[in-house]
Amino acid sequence: MGRVTDKVAIITGAASGLGLASARRLAEEGARVVLADINLEQGQAVADEIPGARFEPLDVTREANWSALIDKVITDFGRLDILLNCAGIVRLASIEDTTEEIWRQINAVGTDGTFFGCKHALRVMKVAGGGSIINMCSTASIQGGPMIFAYAASKSAIRGMTKSVAVLSAQNGYGVRCNSVHPGNMRTPMLEGMKEIVMENDPEAAKAMENIWVGEPVDVANMVLFLASDESVAVNGAAMVVDNTTTITEGVVPH
Repeated sequence: MGRVTDKVAIITGAASGLGLASARRLAEEGARVVLADINLEQGQAVADEIPGARFEPLDVTREANWSALIDKVITDFGRLDILLNCAGIVRLASIEDTTEEIWRQINAVGTDGTFFGCKHALRVMKVAGGGSIINMCSTASIQGGPMIFAYAASKSAIRGMTKSVAVLSAQNGYGVRCNSVHPGNMRTPMLEGMKEIVMENDPEAAKAMENIWVGEPVDVANMVLFLASDESVAVNGAAMVVDNTTTITEGVVPH
């Protein structure tokens, strides 16, 4: 217990899924957690269940919103130690079926949201002399995913963004670490939503999905905890894969 005691963390996309699991895990280990999400009702409800947590509404696609939230956290807490950029959406479409609307929606939340978060967290963390920025990525940035074209592109951008921030900080002595987490299939509302869509369009493919390995959100939350804690002081610019060998296995990893 106490691996991140008194550290202040902002987590986006925190109303559900990996963001919520990470918020709970950090709070268990002593962090003061700010849950940020566009889902006001659910975000407030889950924040009320986490001791010492606070909910803040946030549309990650707008830079002004980010600037205001970061400044508010500094005013209220006096510090920001951890940022987990976890907000993201996915829509099933190959490049042939990806419309401009799909492309811009996915990249506004994933790519732009992560960019703004990194920019404004770095702004205050470097003044304080340190901090940990964690970007939720995906194995979609490592493997080909033909039916998640825009999502894979966004996650690949986030992977590159992470390394650029890490190197900038290291070269300039900011003391801010920036790492990415790359989960495989995890038991989240996002995955369940994808399964439902596949079931409607391709029942055989949906049946095949039942046979592949799926991890638990806490598996990812534990990686986030490690990167948020001082235990990972020498880990900077890393792509931490949480997938039980899925990206290095020929064929599929069975459940």
